[in-house]
Amino acid sequence: MKLYTRTGDDGTTGLLGGGRVGKDDVRVEAYGTVDETNACLGLAAAGCDGERAVHRRFVEILGELQSRLFDIGADLATPEASKQKAKIRRIVGEDTVELERWIDEIDGANEAMRSFVLPGGTELAARLHLARTVCRRAERRMVALARVEAVNGEAMKYVNRLGDLLFAMARRANGEAGVGDVAWVSGGKLGESDEATERRSDGGGRDGRAE
Repeated sequence: MKLYTRTGDDGTTGLLGGGRVGKDDVRVEAYGTVDETNACLGLAAAGCDGERAVHRRFVEILGELQSRLFDIGADLATPEASKQKAKIRRIVGEDTVELERWIDEIDGANEAMRSFVLPGGTELAARLHLARTVCRRAERRMVALARVEAVNGEAMKYVNRLGDLLFAMARRANGEAGVGDVAWVSGGKLGESDEATERRSDGGGRDGRAE
């Protein structure tokens, strides 16, 4: 079987269970951005050092996440009216509970937040922050789809929690490397103390905060 089919040359793509829509359809935008998130997770996993225990744990978690995102992509590509919907593995509440356990596991070793955090630090942390921002875009695309068609609510919860987990992992990656958070400095005033930055940010918070 050849990799190319030529069926999408007209700007349309097939949904699971039949039917074709434009490649810019809101449903395609949703599962396509989930796929982008998955690719970012692969990029993060590729940046892990197998000699470090925490990085090995990251690889385990990222691998599980990639499989669940593949499930979400298939879910989003299968409209409720599709005859194939019974064959799709859909995200359930237990999946989100497991993800929350990972958040607690990873974030439990992080230092308390002292300011808003900018993406950066180590290369691995930067990759995880990139994955977080793409994940948030996937979530927005799913919300847009949910306005016009039925979307699995548990999948939306899962993607929301995933953004939180990736933020915790990015901070942990920096901490394990002995690199502190990259603090936001209001007004671009470099050289201020952490205490001054903290006062101006009203005592804490972070970019990508839990929602």
